[in-house]
Amino acid sequence: MALLFALVIDPATSDDPRSDFADTFRVIDPSAPALSVGELSTQRGDGIFESIGVVDGHAQETQAHLERLAHSARICDLAAPHLEQWRQAVDAAAQHAPRHGEGVIKLILSRGVEHGPAPTAWVTVAAAADNTAVREHGIRVVTLDRGYGIDTPAKAPWLLLGAKTLSYAVNMAAIREAKRRGADDAVFVTSDGFVLEAPTASLILRIDGRFVTPAPNGGILHGTTQLSLFAHLEEEGHDTGYATLPTSALTDADAAWLVSSVRLAAPITAIDGSVMPVDAELTASFNRYLLSPRD
Repeated sequence: MALLFALVIDPATSDDPRSDFADTFRVIDPSAPALSVGELSTQRGDGIFESIGVVDGHAQETQAHLERLAHSARICDLAAPHLEQWRQAVDAAAQHAPRHGEGVIKLILSRGVEHGPAPTAWVTVAAAADNTAVREHGIRVVTLDRGYGIDTPAKAPWLLLGAKTLSYAVNMAAIREAKRRGADDAVFVTSDGFVLEAPTASLILRIDGRFVTPAPNGGILHGTTQLSLFAHLEEEGHDTGYATLPTSALTDADAAWLVSSVRLAAPITAIDGSVMPVDAELTASFNRYLLSPRD
């Protein structure tokens, strides 16, 4: 996706009392070099990010993304982001998103430059890829072992599980492996047999009429789109919940989706080669909701 706009943020401390942070933003040429060679985001993937979907110029679920950015910062021992400053940066960036159609705003907070300024932060805007086909026709997934047990996050917090870090090499490798196996995406499972999440999306299953998603205590990212969709489902009278789900839950489900901020709701048509039923009408209603303005 070609960048349409970029700005650098001079990060404020979390207790800065100002109400206007416009003078802390610097617009840069999105096609020009901007980072120092000592930047730890590129040297070590030492930073965090968020991707905010934009529909017709409206940034979706901004507050939830900012709260998750702060959550990731706490896990990674980064300076707490000033959420009002970042909100104003999102608002400034949204002015340069496509007025019609979909886009994506990315927020990046890095530990900074080795032996230099720290932290560093920037925001970018791009047009989103066309996800119409996967929303309508679905995706095939394979399960891939994430390489740890369900209790590992509690025992090894230094693994930063549950933070949205810039270290996404494993996630991208998993998607490549899924495609080598003839699928479109992957669902991670633990080595001791529990369901986690997809490399870039949350998993939702419908089992016996109830919508469930893996509990975030397994070191998975708490999805903003999943949270919003659950709130919508509850308003519609549906039962939702979180659970520590064994891998057998995948075959117990009568419908399944991967949901994320940009792709939105993609129905799963097959898991490890086994065909899954697709509720096309419900999926369409999910995406109508997710394409509506959401704050």
